Parts: sequence; structure tokens; C-alpha cells
Amino acid sequence: MAEKSCIKRLQKEYRALCKEPVSHVVARPSPNDILEWHYVLEGSEGTPFAGGYYYGKIKFPSDYPYKPPGISMTTPNGRFMTQKKICLSMSDFHPESWNPMWSVSSILTGLLSFMMDNSPTTGSVNTTVAEKQRLAKASLAFNCKNPTFRKLFPEYVEKYNQQQLSERLLVEQMSPGPSQEENSSAPMLERVVNSVGEDVKRIDAVKDRKQSLPTWMMFVLVSIFGIVMALPLLQL
Repeated sequence: MAEKSCIKRLQKEYRALCKEPVSHVVARPSPNDILEWHYVLEGSEGTPFAGGYYYGKIKFPSDYPYKPPGISMTTPNGRFMTQKKICLSMSDFHPESWNPMWSVSSILTGLLSFMMDNSPTTGSVNTTVAEKQRLAKASLAFNCKNPTFRKLFPEYVEKYNQQQLSERLLVEQMSPGPSQEENSSAPMLERVVNSVGEDVKRIDAVKDRKQSLPTWMMFVLVSIFGIVMALPLLQL
């Protein structure tokens, strides 16, 4: 169980962080345990971590600030092992160098600075720049699968949702659709089809007239033949 002085100290530090946020750093205590804090470090521009969001935990001892906390990172990052304690001068790996004047903000600022470095330490890994960049790009999606992250950092979940929406809109805009030439040729094609239909109708009408012409001529011939045959009788 945390000592009263520890609880007061952590409450004070949280109020200070809320009042004066630290650049590229967000940290909040667990709702159920003030000794467990969760943080997000934003990768600095001009580094392989740019665009990355790195989620992790700080576990404070019950007699903090007289003893240092343990620090770990949850998000794959290419610099530190995940779910393993990171060796820092401000962590419980080096209690002899701990200064009670250090705070959560100074701890995380030091962690972010050390992350940008390549110095090996306990809990660090060695990866290429390309791998760090790949992990940075995938970091937010990875974090949003974590229920605790989603609960404590809703602003980052909203950021991820906005990114997903923007990507979908971009894909829709770039997807092939009817070209302007195809659209403009549609009315022309319709006119051609209609014209052909009218021509077919005219041809059929002409055929009908041609088919009826012999019948008409036969009627005239029969009439003339009848008149000729009747002339002798009229003379009598």
C-alpha cells in the first residue's frame, strides 16, 4: 500500500502535468492504482520514430519519491524490448543515482531523449532505420487494440479513427471510375443507336410499300380487262 506522502506527491505531479503539459509526452495514472501510470511518447520529427506513438507503463514504489520507479514499453518500437524493464539512470536499475527531485515529466522526457539515442543498455534492441520507421507507422493501430490504452487515451483513438477515414476517402478518390471521355461519348452513342433505329423503320416502311405495289397493279389490270371485255356488249 502506498504511503500518504507518495500518494500526495503523485497527485501533485498529475495536476502539474494537466496544467502544464510536456511536449511529446502524455501520462496518466491508472484509475484503480495511482502507483501505476501509463504514458504515450510521440516520436520526434527528423528521427526514425517520427509519426510514432509509443505506449508504456511506469510502476512506482510505495515509498516514491525516495525510490525510483520501473519503466517498460508496450508498443513495438525498434529501440527497446516490449514488456521488459528499461535500464535508465532514472529507473530502479540504478537506485544509487536516483534523485527524489525528479518527477514523472522529467522521467519521461529523459526516456524520450534516450530513445532517440543509439546507446545500448539493458532492455534495448538494435534495428535498422527502415524497421523503426515501419514500426512507427504501425504504432497507433497497435495501441488502439489495447483496451487499457483505449480507455485512458481516447484522444489517440479518435486520431486513429480520423486517419482511417482519411485513408478510405483517399482510396475512393484514386479508384478508377468512368473517365470524362467515356461520359461524354455516352450521349453520342445513344444518338447513333436512335438514328440506326429510325433508319431501320424507314427501310421496313419502304419494303412494305414495295410488297403492296404488285397487288395494286393487279387490281388496275383486272379493271381495265373488265372494261375491254364489256365494250362489245355496250355496242349492241
